[in-house]
Amino acid sequence: MRATAEMNVRSEPDQVLVDIADYVTGYMVTSCEARNTARHSLLDALGCGMLALTFPECTKLLGPLVPGTIVPHGARVPGTSYELDPVKAAFDIGCIIRWLDFNDTWLAAEWGHPSDNLGAILAVADHLSRRNLAEGKAPVTMGEVLTCMVMAHEIQGCLALENSFNRVGLDHVLLVKVASTAVVMRLLGGTKEQIIDALSQAWVDGQSLRTYRHAPNTGSRKSWAAGDAASRGVQLAFITLQGEKGYPSALTAPTWGFYDVSFKGEPFRFQRRYASYVMENVLFKIAYPAEFHAQTAVEAAVRLHPQVRDRLNDIKRVVITTHESAIRIISKTGKLHNPADRDHCLQYMTAIGLLFGTLTAEHYEEKVAADPRIDTLRERMEVVEEPRFSREYLEPDKRSIANAVQVFFSDGTGTERVEVQYPLGHRRRRAEGIPLLLAKFRANLAVLFPEEQVQRIVASCQDQQQLEKTPVHEFMELFRI
Repeated sequence: MRATAEMNVRSEPDQVLVDIADYVTGYMVTSCEARNTARHSLLDALGCGMLALTFPECTKLLGPLVPGTIVPHGARVPGTSYELDPVKAAFDIGCIIRWLDFNDTWLAAEWGHPSDNLGAILAVADHLSRRNLAEGKAPVTMGEVLTCMVMAHEIQGCLALENSFNRVGLDHVLLVKVASTAVVMRLLGGTKEQIIDALSQAWVDGQSLRTYRHAPNTGSRKSWAAGDAASRGVQLAFITLQGEKGYPSALTAPTWGFYDVSFKGEPFRFQRRYASYVMENVLFKIAYPAEFHAQTAVEAAVRLHPQVRDRLNDIKRVVITTHESAIRIISKTGKLHNPADRDHCLQYMTAIGLLFGTLTAEHYEEKVAADPRIDTLRERMEVVEEPRFSREYLEPDKRSIANAVQVFFSDGTGTERVEVQYPLGHRRRRAEGIPLLLAKFRANLAVLFPEEQVQRIVASCQDQQQLEKTPVHEFMELFRI
């Protein structure tokens, strides 16, 4: 006989939720490499945000939802004069950090940008630091911000190592929401049980589709989706601390849990325990504001620029050899409709490198995109997969993001085949990359601030120990317009 009622017995919380809660409440981030890399990630993300503030399509989304709103001890949005509630401030900070696709990156079974979580971390830390100061309590320090960054990177990155949300149509900002919820609960003093409750809310939420990242719908939502996820994490944390209970089997509940509804019934798989691996291995975008799977293709194209710039009319064929992930998400033909479409097109970015010998955010704008030579080159491109590139992309001891580019001419000659295994921002190229990352930070600050203010900001960030001791509200004041 068929059962006509469900057994209403609540299980113990899902182990995935428990493990994250244990991590954020009990782990000590002692890795000097992780903390130092977190400092560089902080500077880089904020520099990207300052550069984004020069783009009106970004700035139109910023500020209070209701003009004139006053928030006691409001969170500041760097590079602006806004003081907002932490939920909207998390959106705004996350939005500017991600707008130009230029902040740090994590590539695995799932992709993402872990410094997107800074939207939530900085907004809540600034609000708490200012509130504590007003109440005669100790302010929050930047050391706690760096700790939360390491933890958010680790949560988002470890979930991404073996679990592909893109293959079920979900966007990676889901992991920003989960990680932001966890570390914001830590900042707000939530108990382990409350953190589990808040995390369950994040998984129960409806999750963003990847529609806005792919042809034929690629659009600017991909530039504010992470800010949206970070702000939702903050909102869920505050709701939980007001007493809202969670859902212990949010992932595993038969029929209605995340696994059955959204993950084809499969449980998550994990490669390693939470520690500081992700921050230590995170990828920086140093040279080019390009979707990360194309970074090495652009680098190869830039190297070939001197060999092709005077022979553009003679180009017969351009072969881009790449890995499976790049083919799946950024290889596209046909008309490109907006900057967001262009910075997610492997062929467009490679063409820019060949034509101009560099790639900047301005190269995605209409003025440059109207150059007919770009589409002419795109039409002559062939994209092929190299199985070794795809395999080494996922190998933990390599984590390469390889591309190769070769140009063939009508007379039968061709350029060398330029292969780049590891982009400039890879851990294997840290010694080469960090000085350039710091130069990128200074240059991005200079587009918005006078030189004296740039010098004050840079000086405050140079010493690891001094930065960690700095109260968050003092650090955020440095970026005020």
